[in-house]
Amino acid sequence: MDYRERILQTEGSVFPGKTYTEVVLEPAFNEAKRHLLGPMMAIHKAHLIMLYEQKLMTLEEAKQIAKAITALSLDKIRQSPYTGEFEDLFFQVESELLEKAGDIAGNLHLARSRNDMGVAIYRMVLREKLWHTMASALRLREHLLAFAEEHAETVMIGYTHTQQAQPTTMAHYITAAADSLTRDIRRMKAAYANCNRSSMGAAAMTTSGFSISRERMMELLAFDELVENSYDAIGGADYLGEVATALQLAAINLGRVVQDLLLWCTQEFGAVKVSAPYVQISSIMPQKRNPVSFEHMRSLLSSCAGSANTVLSMMHNTPFGDIVDTEDDMQPYAWRSLEIMDQMYRLLSVVIGTLEVNKEKLLQRAEGSFATVTELADTLVRTDGLSFRKAHHIVSSVVKKAMAEGLAASEVSLEMVNEAALQVIERRLLLDEETLKQSLNPVHFVHIRTLPGGPGPTEMKRMLEERKHQQTAISKWLQETQDKRRSALERLDVVMAGWSEA
Repeated sequence: MDYRERILQTEGSVFPGKTYTEVVLEPAFNEAKRHLLGPMMAIHKAHLIMLYEQKLMTLEEAKQIAKAITALSLDKIRQSPYTGEFEDLFFQVESELLEKAGDIAGNLHLARSRNDMGVAIYRMVLREKLWHTMASALRLREHLLAFAEEHAETVMIGYTHTQQAQPTTMAHYITAAADSLTRDIRRMKAAYANCNRSSMGAAAMTTSGFSISRERMMELLAFDELVENSYDAIGGADYLGEVATALQLAAINLGRVVQDLLLWCTQEFGAVKVSAPYVQISSIMPQKRNPVSFEHMRSLLSSCAGSANTVLSMMHNTPFGDIVDTEDDMQPYAWRSLEIMDQMYRLLSVVIGTLEVNKEKLLQRAEGSFATVTELADTLVRTDGLSFRKAHHIVSSVVKKAMAEGLAASEVSLEMVNEAALQVIERRLLLDEETLKQSLNPVHFVHIRTLPGGPGPTEMKRMLEERKHQQTAISKWLQETQDKRRSALERLDVVMAGWSEA
């Protein structure tokens, strides 16, 4: 027996081969049972209704097929193992329909292909998962805004290049994170719009000679638009790539915030404390409160970005047409990325919602730092008419001397500032002691920054109110899209039930 015969003896001589089944067909079948069966049945129902309305099938034939569809046990199909008798889930379902309705069930495949049907199914699955992820993102946004509102006057140091920069507030930081999240939601909404387009009626790639209605299929399945060009309908995969791109960026954006929060949990930083349900203790060190919820978020968000990147990598350099690369093998990575992102939004919502902030320590740190000295330089411009660059030189000299002497910013004296001024402008300043102290006060620093987008409490209040209105608008959109999908699918079931009982 030669090498080839030995392989075939193990693998079998007809389709599907043993290893091909184990590696490709069986995993794809199991994923399809879990994710694709519901949308597949919705397409069967919608296509049947459309064929009848277009007079491509009689009412009696439609009723016969409808009875077969409603008689299918989806639970039984979901529990069935892959046997190799059918290539995939589509052919297993079709076989059961033929068995229940007879040969007429074969006309359910009139003017369609697994190509346009498969793409429509993937789009339906993706839009549903994307919707849930956006809903969780919106819930996190709500918690972030509530947290920001609570901390509009919680003064803290803001950092640039990981170094102390200027005083700001916890609300200013968290609202920035909420705004980043808002852009992520906006990108997901755009991805949803391009995903929620119908491929049905494209058939294999050139549509059909039968007078079907692509528009009616779009309506019945709650798609918003058609993918008009039939080749694009079966060959374009950018709807999937757009979702992956939006998710990858969302995971990276959120991961940056989580990294900060994890740092702030350290004893050295001491800014925030994670609530008991989201920390773990050490098996050996009694003092430990490990904020593992943030650690898991950080690693899982990286996993989410990785799965999204896998989608883009699998698309790269593939032919523009109907190919398996964009189907069974790739789709689960998009689903996994969406599911992880949904979970991380939900987890961060509850962790943020129960987070404790050490306001006193943050304020003390700001008062003892030199983060306020930008305002001292600004003040010298106002009181003495100096150019900002000269004022900057004076203040820089003061900071160097104070640090050398181990002084905090609040301990800087008017005499020290005047000594520096004599070196730079060769005269004493008009600045007085009270104005000096005020310019070095972090609370004052924050309160006078009332320009649009600044951390001043009055400006933060305005921004938060505006973002609450945005929250309402996004929530309304989510509800409307959900209602549209649910109503459409419910109407399909009503028609099927009516035909089955007639």
